[in-house]
Amino acid sequence: MHIPDGYLSPQTYIPLYAVFAGLMGVALKKVKKTFSAKNIPYLGMASAFSFLIMMFNVPVPGGTTGHAVGAGIVALILGPWTAMVAVSVALIIQAFLFGDGGITAIGANCFNMAVVMPFVSILVFRLARGKATAGWRVTIAAFLSGYVGITAAAMVAAIEFGIQPLVASSNGKPLYAPYGLEVAVPAMVIEHLAVFGIVEGLVTMVVLGFFLKNDPDSVYAIREVKK
Repeated sequence: MHIPDGYLSPQTYIPLYAVFAGLMGVALKKVKKTFSAKNIPYLGMASAFSFLIMMFNVPVPGGTTGHAVGAGIVALILGPWTAMVAVSVALIIQAFLFGDGGITAIGANCFNMAVVMPFVSILVFRLARGKATAGWRVTIAAFLSGYVGITAAAMVAAIEFGIQPLVASSNGKPLYAPYGLEVAVPAMVIEHLAVFGIVEGLVTMVVLGFFLKNDPDSVYAIREVKK
């Protein structure tokens, strides 16, 4: 899902940089205000966890790749704003040190995987679990949060690809990503619906189950129910 350089036009990646920068400013203020010193190691571990699982890119038919992200489970455990910071750090390191995702596309990649995914995931979890704090309903909610979150991020990335022929063409020829929405959306979304969404859902479900068993009071998405 990492967008490389040359796929997005300046008309797309510059506004996404601006949106991401504004949201990151908000996120940093919220994390600084609400995150206790004893939880700082969790932030580092969350970023490392996301970094690690995103490194396993699997090629799929259609010329794209897929991978788990971990933004959903980080949002459930530490909150969506903290997840935004943790996943963004992982994405920026990958772009600069490993070439996984383009420098010009950092804003887009962070928006898709560090903004859209954690906030969609936490919303889906809240809707699915109701007021439950344990049991089968929380387990299903965790799976759905990961599944829907990563699929939503893939959909947004597909739209960014698919609009390029409309926003950046010369004499009718696309200057950047050449395929329209009718190709980009199925290529990105189907693989996540069929494979990577399931993987992300299972990762989210298993990791949340571990925390609920061993340290339930540390889980953001459960603490907010108990308030």
